[in-house]
Amino acid sequence: MTEGAGVESAGRDGREVMAAAGVLFPDGAGRVLVVRLPYDRKHPVAIPGGGWEPVDRSPRETALREIREELGFTPRLGPLAGVDWALLRHGDLPIVVYLYWAEPLTPEQAAAFRPDAAEIGGWTWLTAEQAGHALPPRLSRRVTACLLAPRDAGPLELEDSRPVGHTLGRLPSDAPVPEYAGLAAAPGLTPSAEEPAEPPMDRETYYATRPRIRAKARALFTDAAGRVLLVRLRPWDGPRGQEPYWTLPGGGVEADREMPRAAARREVREELGWEVEPGPLLVLDWQPGAAADPATGRDTAVLVYVFDGGTVTERALGSIVLPEEELVEWRLCEPAEARALLTGPSWDRTAAALAARGRAGGPVELVRGRAVGPDRAQGLRPGLSQGLTEGLSQG
Repeated sequence: MTEGAGVESAGRDGREVMAAAGVLFPDGAGRVLVVRLPYDRKHPVAIPGGGWEPVDRSPRETALREIREELGFTPRLGPLAGVDWALLRHGDLPIVVYLYWAEPLTPEQAAAFRPDAAEIGGWTWLTAEQAGHALPPRLSRRVTACLLAPRDAGPLELEDSRPVGHTLGRLPSDAPVPEYAGLAAAPGLTPSAEEPAEPPMDRETYYATRPRIRAKARALFTDAAGRVLLVRLRPWDGPRGQEPYWTLPGGGVEADREMPRAAARREVREELGWEVEPGPLLVLDWQPGAAADPATGRDTAVLVYVFDGGTVTERALGSIVLPEEELVEWRLCEPAEARALLTGPSWDRTAAALAARGRAGGPVELVRGRAVGPDRAQGLRPGLSQGLTEGLSQG
């Protein structure tokens, strides 16, 4: 999985972000599988995976498709290891990357690889230390964080491949970046003479043609009675016509200049007049676009981050100042009322966020508000009986 560079955001609306998924394949000795990219001379060592396509219903599907295309088999994916929002510099477009754990591969399974020679020029197993030196710096930090963090800390929340949110309690924020050595730190990945001298497409052109998604950052606030704070947007000519549109506070991430946490902080300030620091990331909800799910009616996929705003006081509620040009009203809602006001996927996402307040580890992975992967297999259902965190009081 390679990193984007050199693609300008000119002509874009500033809210578009690339998306990708990678897979961490461990072996019985605690090592991880890395591959060599024959078309990338600058950063030839990577982990298996690649970019999201509009037909992919979720990043999990992206990961499965990429492994089938690159290595010729369908892996068994485990939990989401982490999500990283990389705000690339110098006007480049940002990228959000999902990393998944896969079930350990046996030597027999690895021997059965049927790689696409244009995509994969070889593979080997590296320790966490070796991988840290072989992978390019940003990818090195991202992968090393997942390898070193306790499994019960996942999914990790990363920004520019550095810990934020709950991950700060499990990993140091200022860990040194291993010295980059590339192929020298990955024995067995020496290029062969038969490989093409030039990549099929230059990096700038490739990233300029990649599809983009949009992202939103929302905050879950409740009062002492457990009622959920919702806001109603001013009616506008959108996909739902002029009907009342209720939602959690928050809005679009200005992807060319801010991270999701910063977006949540800004949106709460603009919509409610509060200066608060977002709490733990509760859920990551992937909303497919029409190419993957025609019923959605969206032109592209949307990724929704929901952060915990905590329990708010009567004094804080009395200080709410709504922007008249954007919001019409706010309301504290019992769960049944919130369910009636919100769309189906929006209610499912809200209920999952409420349930996640009592969960150890990182955010729950959702697709259209429903848990996927191990959370689904374990029977996770949106629940409302968990104790509410104190979080951020506005008093």
